[in-house]
Amino acid sequence: MTLETKVRKIGNSYGIILPKEALQELNVSEGSALYITESKDSSVKISASNPDFKDMMDIVDQGMKDYHNTLTELAK
Repeated sequence: MTLETKVRKIGNSYGIILPKEALQELNVSEGSALYITESKDSSVKISASNPDFKDMMDIVDQGMKDYHNTLTELAK
């Protein structure tokens, strides 16, 4: 899907208006958080979920497995 939008002045900032089709594709509505990620090819990606969150959760899961006994003792 390729959609065109324009940069507009909004108060002292600039913004873009996302077309209805883009909102439906992202499964978001007014007030939803969107994340902008830089790519190496000088482009950006807009997503509805934080791309770093999965990586962080994988690290947490591994730490919980590695230190299960310690965490169990600390929880007492």
